[in-house]
Amino acid sequence: MIRKISLFAALTIFGCEQNTVSRFDLASAEKIMGLKFTKAERDSLNNGVNDRLSQFEKLRSVDLPNDVAFPLYYNPHPSGMNLPTGRDKFQFHDIPTKRPENIEQCAFMTVPQLAYLLRTQKITSEELTRMYIDRLKKYGPELECVVTITEELSIKQARKADLEIARGKYRGPLHGIPWGAKDLLAVPGYKTTWGAAPFKDQVLNEKATVVEKLEEAGAVLVAKLTLGALAWGDVWYGGKTRNPWNTEQGSSGSSAGPGSATAAGLVGFSIGSETWGSIVSPATRNGVTGLRPSFGTVSRSGAMALSWSMDKLGPMTRSVEGAAIVFNTIRGVDTIDRAVMDVPFQYPSKRGLKNLRVGYINSAFADSAVSENDQAVLAVLESLGLELIPIELPEFPTRALSFVLQAEAAAAFDGLTRTNRDNGLVRQIKNAWPNVFREARFIPAVEYINANRARTILNQKMAELMETVDVYIVPSFFGDNLLRTNLTGHPCVVVPNGFNEKGTPTSISFIGDLYEDGNVLAVAKAYQEATGWHKQYPSKFDIK
Repeated sequence: MIRKISLFAALTIFGCEQNTVSRFDLASAEKIMGLKFTKAERDSLNNGVNDRLSQFEKLRSVDLPNDVAFPLYYNPHPSGMNLPTGRDKFQFHDIPTKRPENIEQCAFMTVPQLAYLLRTQKITSEELTRMYIDRLKKYGPELECVVTITEELSIKQARKADLEIARGKYRGPLHGIPWGAKDLLAVPGYKTTWGAAPFKDQVLNEKATVVEKLEEAGAVLVAKLTLGALAWGDVWYGGKTRNPWNTEQGSSGSSAGPGSATAAGLVGFSIGSETWGSIVSPATRNGVTGLRPSFGTVSRSGAMALSWSMDKLGPMTRSVEGAAIVFNTIRGVDTIDRAVMDVPFQYPSKRGLKNLRVGYINSAFADSAVSENDQAVLAVLESLGLELIPIELPEFPTRALSFVLQAEAAAAFDGLTRTNRDNGLVRQIKNAWPNVFREARFIPAVEYINANRARTILNQKMAELMETVDVYIVPSFFGDNLLRTNLTGHPCVVVPNGFNEKGTPTSISFIGDLYEDGNVLAVAKAYQEATGWHKQYPSKFDIK
């Protein structure tokens, strides 16, 4: 009975129940905040708390759609840290590739291979685009990974690319390559559903910066791909996105569609997003390469906001070099997303790779629960001449900060909760957005602010760790590393490193210093090229 009264009292105080707040209500609500005031203190509080209710009511009369930005933006680099300076140092080398007899044999080629075929006009963008559209139509329904095939737009873009390439106006390695967008990126004239039933008919008349940059590079948008509703999991309003290695299994999320479609050869590459594992997890499950860039290197303008201080956009590809090419295209400031930093992309040469200090989380690899696939990664890297340095993550109660995400997400979708439109979301269990949004109403503003202040200390501790190494290796889901590095904004490259006993892919993660995405990509690429796990494809979707 006390718990029910406390909840009602807190709802009243937060303006979710329009009643006058009594001193008894305050005493009950204190329990939710972990505080205890005296009777005299409650007497003093009472009038002010009731006045606050009228403020809440007036504030809620202001229309705050999802694209209204949070004016206080997150800067992850600690005081005294110097940003990288100098010129960009990324040089792409395409891979000489023969035109296959059957164009569908291009379905699982990497970005560098496709780039060579298109640049040398051994294939046309239009025939490549039509091939991918055919595969999207054939396999998309089974994998439940496609929201919209942008056929009319893609054919128009492909024909333009072919004409430009034929006339010698080559835009670069993505020119003419078909790609898929996670359906939280706005594209004019097409639905942007966010994977959620309340928004399934939503059309946003803006173009996400990432979409615009890829269009300027000549890439061809062939599909908008599924995401778990409002960027959680692999369940969306149209079903559950499937893992092409085992279609009885979900694709994991929330970049479920990009992971599934890339793995099944339905797109040349895709763009996903991560707030807390939404690139790392589906990249692992689907056996593809994923890059979660440093926070503040890629603009999120035109993308659904979930957490202004944690959201990141990044590529999902069939090779690390492909991810580097896409990242080099989409990175950089756009004058809209104020969190984006103007930093160079410095990718080390083969000689520079040898000079990188590469660490590994010693306790992780000493843990008997860590898989043989993860253990084997260290041996491969040592065989490449890299001297590995044992390190440990600095102690910190990282999980105590996880509610930062819930608080920001609840604010981003405040209207959904207050209008009860959250009832339209497919997942209604305790561990799903509707309940989490409601739960987040009970996070005090003071605690949210202090969690971010504590985050500053975590950032400093990680900066001190990264003074000892340039890149470190860690099993993808070890300890608090995934949450920790999403809070601090450090870049991560996740690549396949084998298969488990059920025949589905496993992965390893490479973490780099802030804004040094080139270093982490280079080490991951060296590992990938020495193993070849990325060259294996789900046989059910291979070319017959």
